Amino acid sequence: MNVADLLKDVQVRHEQAMARADDLRRQIEHLTTALAETERRLAELATARKIVQEITPDGTDPQPDEPATAYQQVLDTFNHHPDQPFRVRELHELLSWPTDDPSLNVTRSRLGRLTRQGFLTQPGRGIYQKRT
Repeated sequence: MNVADLLKDVQVRHEQAMARADDLRRQIEHLTTALAETERRLAELATARKIVQEITPDGTDPQPDEPATAYQQVLDTFNHHPDQPFRVRELHELLSWPTDDPSLNVTRSRLGRLTRQGFLTQPGRGIYQKRT
């Protein structure tokens, strides 16, 4: 390959990288806007909940809290221990969940999904931690 061909190849790669960077900037802008809208909506819902609680007579609950789902319990645990990595069995023991193999495998699947969704990281094989 001569120098002219090498320079053309570098130019093509440069243009591809610039196009990718532009695409990522557009994605960041879109996600930043979506995040701001979602945070605004969360604030509105928190205000609505506060108002409903204020106007509800004492001793009555407009709607009792539903039990937390397994995903919510897992995320709550990681939120309470943000710097602590967990193995699946440790998580089960902390949550007082059964530690039989089928139960552990279900939780492994849940943790994998939460990792793919960006809530958790996997700093080592079989170890999960809250994304910071």
